[in-house]
Amino acid sequence: MSNSRRDFLGFGTAAAVVTLAAAEAAQAAPGAGMPIAPGALAAHGALRLVTYAPPGGGAPRLGAVRPSGHVVDLGAAAKSKRVKLVFDPSSMLSLIAAGPPALAQARKLAAEGRDDGPLVSVVHLLAPIPVPARNVYAVGWNYLEHFEESLTAKNQKLPKHPVFFTKGTHTINGPYDPIPFDAKVSDKIDWEGELAVIIGKHGRNIAEADAMNYVFGFAVINDTTARDMQEYHGGQWFKGKSLDGHGPIGPWIMPAADIDYTDLHLMTRVNGVVKQDINTAKMYFKVPRIIAELSLGLTLEPGDIIASGTPSGTGVARTPPEFLRPGDVLETEIAEIGILRNVITQVSGA
Repeated sequence: MSNSRRDFLGFGTAAAVVTLAAAEAAQAAPGAGMPIAPGALAAHGALRLVTYAPPGGGAPRLGAVRPSGHVVDLGAAAKSKRVKLVFDPSSMLSLIAAGPPALAQARKLAAEGRDDGPLVSVVHLLAPIPVPARNVYAVGWNYLEHFEESLTAKNQKLPKHPVFFTKGTHTINGPYDPIPFDAKVSDKIDWEGELAVIIGKHGRNIAEADAMNYVFGFAVINDTTARDMQEYHGGQWFKGKSLDGHGPIGPWIMPAADIDYTDLHLMTRVNGVVKQDINTAKMYFKVPRIIAELSLGLTLEPGDIIASGTPSGTGVARTPPEFLRPGDVLETEIAEIGILRNVITQVSGA
């Protein structure tokens, strides 16, 4: 592990208490409250898979959040029932790669679990896939309103194909962890709330009609972006999208069978003020088309993450432009899934 990655992870761990305190302080802000979307746990039978550290610390492990809000430790539950798991209960990538048998085991353990585990509000939720095996794939301009607010030429036409870019793996951040801010690096940090698609199996040249068979599940992600870095580096997106910690994701993964991705309510708020508000039905390129085009000549692997594009309402497109500042509370919500709540936190440039 590189020193920079180790330093950042150390910052995330050390700042967990600060983040919780800031989130508690944010309770008084408009629209703030429990970091779980209202009704997000109400759908009985829907599986919510998390990677978490228990109260008091300890090694990360896989869990399932029950409708009551209690977390079932999948490894401990399997051990108590003498069930031999087909996946490593400390690794979401292992569960995903093990396919339907692993998902069936997790679903059964979650359904039969008792409400005596810790509440999700007191554990430390990590990103569901804390360290992706590869860069995060992302889609640009996938809602018409956002494309129109980003036009640089009056006669620019709508795209015939999705625009793809990637975010580095170090961008991945927990659903309630701090997003680091260093003005010497960038002072134009913007928000981009999105639906994250989690790939479930190996595939290449995937047909659009078959694409949903390759989806493991969905989560919430914010493609947090340094706009000035986009300008510095010729307008290209990779560097401005890839600052450490600028990709909070979670709060859990919901399997594709448990949710209708075509009808989800997406919102982004800053200090309780709504900045983005749209339904995923308005995606220009739907998830199957995205997967088909991305996989053309390019192999997708279990656990790959695709950020499916953001709607209008980004800070850079506002008049005057708006950007995130230390102390701001960034909330990214898909009502049917859950809420990310990340405090923008000043760090040194060391």
